[in-house]
Amino acid sequence: MSIPFSNTHYRIPQGFGNLLEGLTREILREQPDNIPAFAAAYFENLLEKREKTSFDPAEWGAKVDDRFYNNHAFKESPEEDKDMEENAALKIQAAFRGHLAREEVKKMKSSDLEEEKTEENE
Repeated sequence: MSIPFSNTHYRIPQGFGNLLEGLTREILREQPDNIPAFAAAYFENLLEKREKTSFDPAEWGAKVDDRFYNNHAFKESPEEDKDMEENAALKIQAAFRGHLAREEVKKMKSSDLEEEKTEENE
């Protein structure tokens, strides 16, 4: 998260996003009148569960995020990036050329129809 028009950048602690997602999900599900009190009770409940079961949802969320964002299986090599860019450029060019060809055919058809009409009138 960064502040607009500032050189200051804040880093969101690992697992914090998952905690907020859980809180948001419960707020949307329950629709409480007093959201701050609901949030306090929600986090108290999480603390009790963490003490009883030694399961920390923030730590678990951080591990899940780490697995997702640091998974190198889906990263592409620079050569693959270049090939993809070239293929994309070829597709765009082909689509544009097809568009031009269709426009030319329309013009030819309309001129043929005009010629036929002039011949019929003569």
